[in-house]
Amino acid sequence: MINHKSMRIIWMGAGEIGLPSLKWLIDESGHEVVAVFTQPDRPVGRKQVLTATVTKLLAVERGIPVFQPENLRRQPELLQSLQDLQPDLIVVMAYGCFLPRAVIEVPSLACINLHASLLPKHRGAAPIQAAIMAGDEKSGITVMHIAAKLDAGDMICKQTLDLAADETGGCLHDRLAQLGPQALAAALPLLESGEVEREVQDESQMTHIGKLGREDGVIDWSRSAVEIDRLVRAFDPWPGTKTQVLLADGKKAQMKIFPPVKAAQLSEVEMLGFESSPAGTILPTEEVKTQGLRVKTGDGVLQLFQLQLEGRARMDADALLRGRALAAGSRLGK
Repeated sequence: MINHKSMRIIWMGAGEIGLPSLKWLIDESGHEVVAVFTQPDRPVGRKQVLTATVTKLLAVERGIPVFQPENLRRQPELLQSLQDLQPDLIVVMAYGCFLPRAVIEVPSLACINLHASLLPKHRGAAPIQAAIMAGDEKSGITVMHIAAKLDAGDMICKQTLDLAADETGGCLHDRLAQLGPQALAAALPLLESGEVEREVQDESQMTHIGKLGREDGVIDWSRSAVEIDRLVRAFDPWPGTKTQVLLADGKKAQMKIFPPVKAAQLSEVEMLGFESSPAGTILPTEEVKTQGLRVKTGDGVLQLFQLQLEGRARMDADALLRGRALAAGSRLGK
């Protein structure tokens, strides 16, 4: 048990979601951040400019030593550096690197992770998107002990928030980022006092989501309008959603879809005319500005309002239809 007020803390992270928590640790926690571990500088953009993580930039600005190992498991010499820092606590958030057991065992007190879901739901690399896709009413930050199995360690505490009906992945990311300091503020006194209760995760309630790629954003129109609505919102801004379109001139193109979207149902008249039409069929629209581009799904209709054809600017559905008509009765998707 630590008897003094100031703990020596090592931060391990790379993503922007961790910045508010790192800033809080440095400026307000009353503890000492003795080092920051983050990802190596990477080439970014079309010109492949070597770019540091936002975590590194903050640490350099505050004069905190920075380590950027490519792989902690393959660089055992860093273990000595970690031990020399004599940390009481290692705090991890959005680091993107596997921690060997030898690293987990370095701090005298604990090695903890801030995970962006209410565990045991949505373990894995994309918990923010997973919560929206699942239609969850709540999300949050779970502070947990790091274990050998991914996101399976004993839980220390949680901070929760309600999801809005129009929640997007980007919005939830930013809200959870601001929740991180509150989670740390609740967890650190418990850890420091030695009175923390370890809550074992219920494996029967566990769900998992892996790392997402652009291919995951290709829309399957046979899914329900409600499911696709959640997908479009969850994947904004990353990895985004898209579908293939057949333009009026007979050419095929990719079209990106952005929030807002709206799930609706076929009217009785449309049921007669389009009930047998395949999913992905574009339906007639009386008023594009209010109804958007209407697409039949496996269950219901999805109204699309913000679209972008490849090689063109993002625009409202009515502007897109005026420029390159997508005829009612034509079909989206392959």
